[in-house]
Amino acid sequence: MRIAFYSVIIMAFMLAMTACNRKSQEQLSTNDSIKMKLNDFASFTLTSDMSKLTTDEKKMLPLLIEAAEIMDDIFWQEAYGDKDSLLNSIKTDELKKLVMINYGPWERLNNNIPFVAGTGPKPSGANFYPADMTIDEFESFEDAAKSGLYSLIRRNEQGSLMVVPYHVAFNREVTRVSELLQQASALADDPGLKKYLALRSAAFLNDDYLLSDMAWMDMRTNTLDFVVGPIETYEDQLFGYKASHEAYILVKDLEWSKKLVRFASLLPALQKGLPVDDKYKAEMPGDNSDLGAYDVIYYAGDCNAGSKTIAINLPNDERVQLVKGSRRLQLKNAMQAKFDKILIPIASELTPRDQLKHVTFDAFFSNTMFHEIAHGLGSINTINNKGTVREALKEHYTTIEEGKADILGLYLETRLQEMGELDVDLMDSYTTFLAGIFRSIRFGASSAHGKANLIRFNYFKENAAFSVDSAGQYSVNFQKMKEAVNSLSELILTIQGDGDYEKAAQMIQQYGTMDEELGSALKRIENRDIPVDIVFKQGKEVLGL
Repeated sequence: MRIAFYSVIIMAFMLAMTACNRKSQEQLSTNDSIKMKLNDFASFTLTSDMSKLTTDEKKMLPLLIEAAEIMDDIFWQEAYGDKDSLLNSIKTDELKKLVMINYGPWERLNNNIPFVAGTGPKPSGANFYPADMTIDEFESFEDAAKSGLYSLIRRNEQGSLMVVPYHVAFNREVTRVSELLQQASALADDPGLKKYLALRSAAFLNDDYLLSDMAWMDMRTNTLDFVVGPIETYEDQLFGYKASHEAYILVKDLEWSKKLVRFASLLPALQKGLPVDDKYKAEMPGDNSDLGAYDVIYYAGDCNAGSKTIAINLPNDERVQLVKGSRRLQLKNAMQAKFDKILIPIASELTPRDQLKHVTFDAFFSNTMFHEIAHGLGSINTINNKGTVREALKEHYTTIEEGKADILGLYLETRLQEMGELDVDLMDSYTTFLAGIFRSIRFGASSAHGKANLIRFNYFKENAAFSVDSAGQYSVNFQKMKEAVNSLSELILTIQGDGDYEKAAQMIQQYGTMDEELGSALKRIENRDIPVDIVFKQGKEVLGL
């Protein structure tokens, strides 16, 4: 009886603290529980119509794959440390697979709970900082380069903190990547891709990515694309300063991309029409923004850890965004996989029959696309001289920014439909969006996306944007949803423009929690064995190289 009682207590705690009430660390000691965790990920093969590529582009792929594999190795060092030592300490193949999916012994989609015996909590700063470094020590460390994106913080021989640039810390790895990109550049048929690869090659040797980011923005006629380097800062949950290494290899879907081109020209008008005071929308996005649809044929590093990215909005460099805007790449094949394998089964469980018809792939694609468009709107710099929004909000930036992109993306869909620029049924957009929250909220409270979804869900609930019937199914209230989208967009845009760290923290504390009703809904999803995310079969053999 005592064992059963404590099991109930443990499970109740996990229901409140995790996104999907999955088993705690103690329950991972058996092979069966490890297999259950592996079943949370549906397998999907990454490929594309290779006939789109020229002979030389096909010759480039092995070079790009090798460079991507090196990004994977570097990310392991950033996220954990010694990968080989960890894997050699594990006896079962199943547990090794789980470690490989999570890039370490912490379960990324379950609040970073450790699942390997003897492992302590995951450091908030991952392996970017010394494990014994305190926040006060970092704040008092007098080096202007300490918060730079492209460096590690380490200790010198005297035990004091020092800054180690990535091109020094990972010299052997980035030297090889530079060589590979030079070889790929020599093979590139497209002049824009050729220039970008050559400049990116040089950037790895000095950590100055500005020119290569500019060149990447100028590419328009390339079929093959390669996103590579230290890019996102999600892994650094201590300060949000340090960029993680990753790579995507992409093949452009020309037909779908043509459908998206016209939206890029509307960005200045969309910025002017944001539901916020004029002072928060004085900045204008660059006029060189690009929208495109792609098949992704290789993931590596940060983007492959835990939840898989299905759309890209880059570059993150505010200097590039202000001059040229950004490129929004929709990863159509990965998106379709998540829709078919995850979103539809979730909607079938939680959406009433009369609204289920409104859950569509086109709406899912639009939700995702306008999420990425929204990243480029609003404020890049604060309106009160607090620096950039990223600098002002610190560790809360990624959560607030992801929340902005989601809610503002839905606002943009609404405005464009009202303007006659978007042929979409808004009920499809809203219903698919709500179902998508249940999908993304399962990523866990340790994820910026997971926290952003909790905030949005609880705000919608507070504003009666949906109702729940006796069967536990969620119906969209169209008018209330529209009003909530407007008011939450205004709130987040204001917090960002003001660089209000305290209000950002308050929003996360107030809305970033899970109540019993939501926990029950997620438990039903779990009981149906619906995958949480996907893992990939990928590589040269899969592509027939």
